[in-house]
Amino acid sequence: MLSQLIIHHLEKAVHSVCISYDTTLPASIPVRIEQPASLEHGDYATNIAMQLAKILRKAPLQIAELIKGQLAEDASFVSLISSIEVVPPGFINLRINWSVWATHTFTLPSAPGKKVVIEHTSINPNKSAHIGHLRNSCIGDTLVRLMRTLGHEVEVHNYIDDLGNQLADTVVGLLHTPTTTEHGRFGDYCWDVYSSTNRAYVQDPALVAHRTEVLHALEEGNQNLAWIGLLVAERIAKEHLEEMKQFGIDYDLLVWESNIVREGFWDSAFELLKKTSLFQLETEGKLAGCWVLKQTEQEETVEDTESDHSADKVLVRSNGILTYTAKDIAYHLWKYGVLANDFVYKRFTDNVWTTSTNGEARNFGRTDMVINVIDYRQQYPQMMVKQALQSLGFTKEADKLRHVSYGVVSLSPSAAADLGIDISDGKASYAMSGRQGIGIKITELLQQVENVIEQTRSDKNGLSSREIAAAAIRYYLLRFALQTEVVFDLKQATEISGNTGVYLLYSYARALSVLNKAQDAGTQAVSIPAAFPTLENAEHALLRHISTWQDTLHTAGRELSPSTICNFTYELCSLFNNFYAACPILKAQPEVLQFRVWLTSLFKRTLGEALNVLGLPTPSRM
Repeated sequence: MLSQLIIHHLEKAVHSVCISYDTTLPASIPVRIEQPASLEHGDYATNIAMQLAKILRKAPLQIAELIKGQLAEDASFVSLISSIEVVPPGFINLRINWSVWATHTFTLPSAPGKKVVIEHTSINPNKSAHIGHLRNSCIGDTLVRLMRTLGHEVEVHNYIDDLGNQLADTVVGLLHTPTTTEHGRFGDYCWDVYSSTNRAYVQDPALVAHRTEVLHALEEGNQNLAWIGLLVAERIAKEHLEEMKQFGIDYDLLVWESNIVREGFWDSAFELLKKTSLFQLETEGKLAGCWVLKQTEQEETVEDTESDHSADKVLVRSNGILTYTAKDIAYHLWKYGVLANDFVYKRFTDNVWTTSTNGEARNFGRTDMVINVIDYRQQYPQMMVKQALQSLGFTKEADKLRHVSYGVVSLSPSAAADLGIDISDGKASYAMSGRQGIGIKITELLQQVENVIEQTRSDKNGLSSREIAAAAIRYYLLRFALQTEVVFDLKQATEISGNTGVYLLYSYARALSVLNKAQDAGTQAVSIPAAFPTLENAEHALLRHISTWQDTLHTAGRELSPSTICNFTYELCSLFNNFYAACPILKAQPEVLQFRVWLTSLFKRTLGEALNVLGLPTPSRM
């Protein structure tokens, strides 16, 4: 990576200066560089001289000149840098020799060759998926693509909670609160059944007792209620996979919660936990009869035993029913290969495997790192899983457990109004609720956006309107910072200009069109120009931004941040379109034609790599 190479040479120079003053560079003062906002200040700049002023007891300008002198003696550095400038009060500005940069091979830091399991989607299999679920899947799939691009071996899990309250509610509803509304898909039918059942609980408390009966039956298996639950869950899980496939989202393995319980995974985890001091059977108080994972004094933040957080540290309730967290602990012990148990597997679809009660052995799990994409409301249960690993002595595994937390998706006033929600209170956003049947189903959303695209596009060749719609939705859900609540607005997601997926696709298609025309005219884009012309500002800005692509990948991988890729890609396209408008390409003078065609090709290749990480198509035309 270019930035790391520059930092490496700067560190050598700084260390030499420090040694000359009989001191060393403190670890608390790392050498950092940044790209100045203005091209006039160079391509990179560092303020390290100002940070060293107190340590070396010299003026920052004097220190900067000493560092510059060391850099000037570094032959490999000087070949890449066209100028080194010291400016008050002590900045060192660097300008890249772009013709040398173009011939230089930069590589990302090699991946350690370790396996990463990424768990995402994990929708309750009791009804159709909505747009909030889709944000999870888009984030997770982008992280899969990102980690693979960085050289990691990645295994993708989708956890199917077929023992939870939500599936039990749908089973109760199918048996007791039938609906006759016409539906094209089973999941849509269950959407209405689920919401009507939750309304019925208020009128008929006996149904709530029946839910407990269903929950027990789901855990025990091998009876009518359990088979009904399995049939519902499998049918809806297949519909979920079909929905996600339209957005380019794939999985390697479905892990069923029922297999964790029935195949003895929890029993094994239970025996391990009983040997720790933090896992105890409560004998008095409100939690009497419950097996509880105690928090350490440092982590104890919740006093109220009736709160949701306190309930999460209960792993086995007094009635014998396991909490979600208990099963999740067993699942993670298996992920890391520290349980004696293993699943057997069979194919769920052509490309997706599933855990099963009968099947064959496969090499799943036994990972080195786990990344879980789960919304911010699950932060506490995720912390409990990490604490369980630590209490069992698996500290290395706990350290390699990453929870990618994100904000939920809500509806803009216009989107809420389209669903018939009363927006007279004037709120900025409206929450979705599966229990109330409020939300935008993925299939309906995709159809709505496809209709908008179809009505507004003039050229119907190239990508289909449905493919463009899927890309527009996916990018909209990715471009926000993870912790941001996404207020989905149909109009914003489908705009042609601005920070949208459609804008990115148009930019790629534009670059490809230019390159095809150049090739037809006899100008090839593959060769690097022998000599670079004096760069126009638009050319310089685009080239400088392209040079940060590998740094962006590295940063996004370290921070597990898809929006970092989105920010880079949007700016990349903005700079290209500015270059396209300011600098004639195909009608350029011969001395700059080859360079501009090459720069367009470099843009197209970089954008194509970014779109691939984001899971967006690379269209030949729009």
